[in-house]
Amino acid sequence: MLLPRSTYLPFGRPNFSEAEIEAVARVMRSGWIGMGPETIAFEQELAAAVGAPHVVTVNSCTSALHLALLVTGVGPGDEVIVPSLTWCSTANAALYLGGRPVFCDVDAKTLCLTPKTVMAKLTAKTKAVVVVHFGGYAVDVVALRRALPRRVAIIEDAAHALGGAYPGGRPVGSSGNLVCFSFYPNKNLATAEGGAIALSAAVVADRLRSLRQHGLPIDAWKRFTHSKSLLRSNQLTELGYKMNFTDLQACIARVQLRRQPEFARRRRDIARLYVRRLSKLRPTLRFQDEVCAARHARHLFVVQLPERRGVPSRDELLLALRSRNIGATIHYAPLHGMPLYKGRPYCALPVTEQVHRRILTLPISASMTLDDAGYVADHLIDLLS
Repeated sequence: MLLPRSTYLPFGRPNFSEAEIEAVARVMRSGWIGMGPETIAFEQELAAAVGAPHVVTVNSCTSALHLALLVTGVGPGDEVIVPSLTWCSTANAALYLGGRPVFCDVDAKTLCLTPKTVMAKLTAKTKAVVVVHFGGYAVDVVALRRALPRRVAIIEDAAHALGGAYPGGRPVGSSGNLVCFSFYPNKNLATAEGGAIALSAAVVADRLRSLRQHGLPIDAWKRFTHSKSLLRSNQLTELGYKMNFTDLQACIARVQLRRQPEFARRRRDIARLYVRRLSKLRPTLRFQDEVCAARHARHLFVVQLPERRGVPSRDELLLALRSRNIGATIHYAPLHGMPLYKGRPYCALPVTEQVHRRILTLPISASMTLDDAGYVADHLIDLLS
């Protein structure tokens, strides 16, 4: 039996350098730590990186999804189609507005929704579809747009997908849809908390900027630095929220954005090592990467385990890996089985229900070494063989 490592290897861990620390110190010394010039600069730099005319930062991807559905017009009684295999924020954002999440199935290989699984749930009440780029795999949103009626909006949950590319090579964020990103600690770009919406319409971007600041037309930075702005800063235009980003987060984000090529190389190298080392277990083990290597953001590395006698169950394997200080985890328990949603009409999602018993997420991050990844692969092979 292989010996366990002495320290715990989390499934995802941020990679911070002295550059991020120096950026935080610089902003703290400036005396302005709220939303201001650093936030504006980051929004412009992220917009250029993802190929979107506008980016509006907020305090989380959950807030981004909430506001994206709000400006799309989702309200009481409207249906929003979402995959069940996702984090709860994807569906909860519809509930915040009085909408009804309608769960759809996913493809067994990509673990993402498809035009076929979405169309199976379409009704006259469907207002929007939230596309989840699961694990970092970019869904073909153009194909989905062709399948859907024009009245149905597409919102993209790209919490996993910064750095990914759509079919044809365009970066995730450049589709023209409302595309929501996350900057949570384990994400490809980490600022502790935070999110953003990339979009093409200037009028909608202006409304989002107002909504994240209580519905005020002018943010705090302009109120405190522009005298004329102060005179009209108290004119509420609509009910808004407290969802703004801060310059403390933005200065970290700007450094993290510049380091994305470095991070992407490390994630690709780890994914390649996993595929190479674990290929000896095929066809026992299936990788999401087999079908999407060219456009994957590598946020997660998900494997599908076999269901047969003599092989540990997914849960047994997870606990065994944890006992060896390997932070394997599960993405995700399907939402349609959660108590919050169980009172709603039952929906059979055969693929989701099958794969969720078999999926396991292996550690991957820009902070890992190839030796770390090799350790994970060796122990998984040991447990399965």
